[in-house]
Amino acid sequence: MEIEQKAFQPENIMLLDKNIPIPHIKLIDFGLAHEIEDGVEFKNIFGTPEFVAPEIVNYEPLGLEADMWSIGVITYILLSGASPFLGDTKQETLANITAVSYNFDEEFFSQTSELAKDFIRKLLVKETRKRLTIQEALSHPWITSKGEIRTPEQQKAEPVQLKTKRLREYTLKCHSSMPPNNTYVNFERFARVVEDVARVDQGCRALAGAHDTIQDDVETLVSIYNEKEAWYREESESARHDLSQLRYEFRKVESLKKLLREDIRATGYGLGSMARKLDHLQVRFEALRQELSADLQWLQELVGSFQLESGSVDSLGSVFRRDAGDFPGELLSRSCSEEVLASLKL
Repeated sequence: MEIEQKAFQPENIMLLDKNIPIPHIKLIDFGLAHEIEDGVEFKNIFGTPEFVAPEIVNYEPLGLEADMWSIGVITYILLSGASPFLGDTKQETLANITAVSYNFDEEFFSQTSELAKDFIRKLLVKETRKRLTIQEALSHPWITSKGEIRTPEQQKAEPVQLKTKRLREYTLKCHSSMPPNNTYVNFERFARVVEDVARVDQGCRALAGAHDTIQDDVETLVSIYNEKEAWYREESESARHDLSQLRYEFRKVESLKKLLREDIRATGYGLGSMARKLDHLQVRFEALRQELSADLQWLQELVGSFQLESGSVDSLGSVFRRDAGDFPGELLSRSCSEEVLASLKL
């Protein structure tokens, strides 16, 4: 059976007998402990902020790795009397934990060995798979070297004994600033806040998805609008060109109509002039006809006075009368033709 304490801090480590040089220790306060079961995922948020692991802050599945992180924090504090992630506010402390933001200040770690720092570094790892396990921590050279027998030369080379003044100051400061029996309540509240934040984050992701969908729809509509606008622009240009062509043809027809009117007007004037000339010719023809008729009558009278009694004379007279009768018509016809041709030439 594996038990995860999840709330390791210096107050949970007690000495069985403080009167002996190297006493055994005992862990206490398992009120927040949890039994680990295979295949069962467990999440929760509790503990003093500066000692909790990143997976507790991020509300991720928990295991023994969270206790190994707390051991790294406690080791840092025991060796230096300072807290690696403690900030001015709880929010700053939790931010430092999630960012694994800490360092080995020379003021506090000038007498600390590199093995001890390496032990802390390998425990304060954000990825739980890369963090030291219980067996790896127990096998670390900094832990195993404590039980080895050293020569007097090695003992002389040992660093000076750890001074606990800063550690006592840290402990007094923590106890004086920590409200009694309030840590668990605060973290329960913090757990609810984290759940609320998770729901808000889920809602924000849903809104982001809806925003992306709306953005895609808007882009699609804009694309359709641009295509329609381009099509309407082309159609408008084509219609404008056709209208311009129609206007040109209309102006051309109007010009032809104007020319045709002028031609009709000129033709009308010409026909009127010809009609007047024709009337004038008719008057002249009539006068000429009357004159010819008078001349013909005179000729007939003249021929009648010279008629002879013989048949030859009668025959000559008939021929003469016939020719005299055709002569006025031919003369009139020839005169009319000449007059018409003369008028057309004008």
